[in-house]
Amino acid sequence: MNLLEKSDDEILAIANPIWDNLVKTSNMKDYGGFTKDFGTQMLFGANEVELGKQWANNKLLTSLKEDYEAFGCLRRGQNITVLFKQKSKEIEGEFLGRLVLGVEGDDVKVFGATIY
Repeated sequence: MNLLEKSDDEILAIANPIWDNLVKTSNMKDYGGFTKDFGTQMLFGANEVELGKQWANNKLLTSLKEDYEAFGCLRRGQNITVLFKQKSKEIEGEFLGRLVLGVEGDDVKVFGATIY
């Protein structure tokens, strides 16, 4: 699969369910669900203890609203970054969500995910 040849709409059709899952499972502190779409390299840096510390110390990561707005896609190298406007149930304001997608084997995987 050549991810870079897909249109923004096609990418968003792939990215939105992944982002939905990340939001829901982050709110629930569900490590297995949260990491299910991660690429191999992401799994090395996202061990259960480290994610547990982030969930315990950052209220934003466990209070994400399930409605968000995708801004669009940025293509760089072999990956595509999808940007989202994200809000919290408990913290005022808007936040920037960043999801980096790439291909591992025949599957689209998460190569990076952050909220600013």
